[in-house]
Amino acid sequence: MTDIAIFKEALEMAESKKKFAIATVIEAEGSTLAKPGFKLLIDDDGVVHSGSLGGGCPESAIIPGALDSMKTGLPRTLKVHLENSETALQAMVKGSSDNEVYVETFCGGSMTIFIEPFLPKRRVIVISQGGRDSVEESLIELLKWADFHTVLVSPSPDMSKGAEEVFNLMEHGIGEFIFDPMDFIVVMTKGNKDLEILEFLSKKERRYVGLMASRKRIAHDFEELRKIGVSEEFLSSVHAPIGIDISAITPKEIALSIVSEIVKESREETKTIQV
Repeated sequence: MTDIAIFKEALEMAESKKKFAIATVIEAEGSTLAKPGFKLLIDDDGVVHSGSLGGGCPESAIIPGALDSMKTGLPRTLKVHLENSETALQAMVKGSSDNEVYVETFCGGSMTIFIEPFLPKRRVIVISQGGRDSVEESLIELLKWADFHTVLVSPSPDMSKGAEEVFNLMEHGIGEFIFDPMDFIVVMTKGNKDLEILEFLSKKERRYVGLMASRKRIAHDFEELRKIGVSEEFLSSVHAPIGIDISAITPKEIALSIVSEIVKESREETKTIQV
């Protein structure tokens, strides 16, 4: 397949909100089949879809790096050494860096490969009490500005404008909503459904849960949740009160503090890896 075909397939995967990475040879030394510009398209299951890096050996060798890049969201560069079995084995025994891979082959050259991940937008689920809410509207607006995909779960989603997806709790129970383990969840039920929603979320895999409530309300909710068997592990993971402390007063400032915390949490893994 040509590079054009790779780009077409990449566009199809992006439109389907699938994770993938494109690996590109940016430098080749010595005897290698692949030359600068050769590309390979890899999905988040490690399946090669199209393109070529000169054969199965170097292609399979870079898959772990591509998967790691898709996990962290960070591009990376790999040096692939195409060596005879003895040299490759010696290098592996000595231990090489995470950015170097040794492949057993008779080529004797090396390639520098740039891996770029393409990920769907991070999803934020806003669970509201219903009705118009200026904090909710400002939050959705700022989340979209920060390039998050917004989903409003509400008994009256028609009262709030701006979310890219809506889920009507008057027509469907919360159990019918399909959560993803990487979702960021903001609970804005304001005491009305706090206990029901938090107990439900305690049984789900989730990336982040934040609760907008006063400290008094939080203490009350958490004590009630303990009584019905919700684990301390879950309760300690809930960001409550939600948001970074910026002495926020206005609805827009409160929304800004929440978005700031979500951005910070979404970048924690990246920050750890960069350090």
